Amino acid sequence: MGASGQLAGNGASDSSAVERVSSLAGNGVFADDYRETPSWLDDVAPFTGGSAELPESTDVLVIGSGYTGLSAALQTARGGRKTVVIDSADMGHGCSTRNGGQISTSIKPTQEALAKMVGAEKARAVRQEGVNALKWIEEFIREEEIDCDFRRVGRFHAAHTPDHYEALVRTAEQGRREEGIESVVVPRSEQRRELGTDAYYGGVVYSRHASVHPAKYHRGMLNKVEAAGAVLVPHCEATGLIEEADCVRVVTAKGEIRARDVVVATNGYTTNLTPWLKRRIIPIGSYIIATEELAPDLVDELFPTDRIASDTCRVVYYYRASPDRKRIVFGGRVSADEVDPRISGPLLHRDMARIFPQLRDVRISRSWHGTVAYSFDELAHIGSRGRVHHALSYCGSGVSMASYLGMRTGQKILGSAEGKTGFDGMPFPTRPFYTGNPWFLPWIVSWYRWRDQQECRKALKTRG
Repeated sequence: MGASGQLAGNGASDSSAVERVSSLAGNGVFADDYRETPSWLDDVAPFTGGSAELPESTDVLVIGSGYTGLSAALQTARGGRKTVVIDSADMGHGCSTRNGGQISTSIKPTQEALAKMVGAEKARAVRQEGVNALKWIEEFIREEEIDCDFRRVGRFHAAHTPDHYEALVRTAEQGRREEGIESVVVPRSEQRRELGTDAYYGGVVYSRHASVHPAKYHRGMLNKVEAAGAVLVPHCEATGLIEEADCVRVVTAKGEIRARDVVVATNGYTTNLTPWLKRRIIPIGSYIIATEELAPDLVDELFPTDRIASDTCRVVYYYRASPDRKRIVFGGRVSADEVDPRISGPLLHRDMARIFPQLRDVRISRSWHGTVAYSFDELAHIGSRGRVHHALSYCGSGVSMASYLGMRTGQKILGSAEGKTGFDGMPFPTRPFYTGNPWFLPWIVSWYRWRDQQECRKALKTRG
């Protein structure tokens, strides 16, 4: 939901588990004002716009009101196409208001790994799209004058073992040499200048990465789409697609609508509405907590440069100071299934206190989760099947890429040559017998988590 991440682990959901896990973080782990909503929404008033009525027809119907859907809708509405955006719940109820607000260059496979898959030239084009997306979102926010705390703060990517540090250094050097990726190596002896912890073994700063307030950014986009003339219809779940010669009939909770083009912008919330897409998406729960308000000097100690942060653990953690530098927002993959935030919250608190012992007695004010989408090749995908277009599978790094590929999707619908992307023509793989239920995640993550623990123990023994 923010930093590049790996897969999630197991969780429980009964009341005894809540009590058992809460005890791990100590008594009073939850603040008096604790709520199970994203802390970002504290800064944004409830959206009161939109329409209760669904038109009978439209040029473009967008299913999903997150960054992807709104970016596509903004292009088509401004391009003169009658545009309708529907969502099964509130506008932007998914990961567009539930992510960590971290923006990277989004492409997980390295140039070398991608070249083996698709050839060197195509690999360079795909990798470049990550850079393009980050550049585009900065320009978009500036040109549209969206007040969302966008900052090019850089990312500190921390190594959880000495071996991982050496690998990070090699990767950073290769990226600078072959792709011009700006980075600065930070040895463990200088780590405190970047992050107030001794839990890591150095890391690399990627100076072009950025941060944003997710909900403010989403609200700014929502306002732009509405101002462009698009019709926004919340609480209107799409339940059926019927493709005809000249249109797509979409069955929804508020009736049927006919559209010349349909955009499926559902990412981690993709359903059986589109079985072909669901077979290619791996939905993964991602979990975040926000602390209670902290003393300014403590925040300065923990995040002296205000960078976003992530680490090399296979079961990743990503964290940052809030834009007003009053809280720490700490996220990770703690469960394979959607579970009670009262369970995931204390687990995250425990890991946060391991990295930052200074926060051991700090309480949780907010705990929430969302669903991101991975693909089997760890790449985003954009394309169409007939009149049904899609852009999704951002692999946990979707703030800029979702916005960017949504924009490109809108351009493609308008017939603009600008809609061309490096992802065009890429195969969208699935696996035999996979239907969209990631039954394999608990086993994979248990293995990943065990590997992380073994590596950390080995590193501690070496340090000792």
